[in-house]
Amino acid sequence: MKKIYSSIEIIFEKLTYLMSKILGSSVTFTLAFSMIVFWFLNRSYHNFEINEIIRDFLHGFTFLSLFVIQKEFSKFSGSLHLKVNELVATTDTASNTLLNVESKTEDEINTLQKEYADLADKVENQTDTEEKPEV
Repeated sequence: MKKIYSSIEIIFEKLTYLMSKILGSSVTFTLAFSMIVFWFLNRSYHNFEINEIIRDFLHGFTFLSLFVIQKEFSKFSGSLHLKVNELVATTDTASNTLLNVESKTEDEINTLQKEYADLADKVENQTDTEEKPEV
């Protein structure tokens, strides 16, 4: 049962990564924008009340905002990962297991979090004269 769950998790992580790339693409935004323009141009608004017209424009704006927010998040996330990887790579005492940690599975990240929580407890409980634990 655990093996099935793990394989489902791996598939889901790959799917979310792929969807993140697709939704953050400028091509996808252009297609969505074209769809919205086509939809607005093919409607006869003379039969609608003003609140229905405003609702339609708000729905279109919200739909397009999803793509813009995803693009910005992908850009920010990528730059943050790059900066952290540079810091880890240039620090002598840092563990290389943290390089490209974003490409690890959720289980691997949870295991690393537990290891670092244990390490933090060791550092917190030691005296100043003791040698610092290895990462």
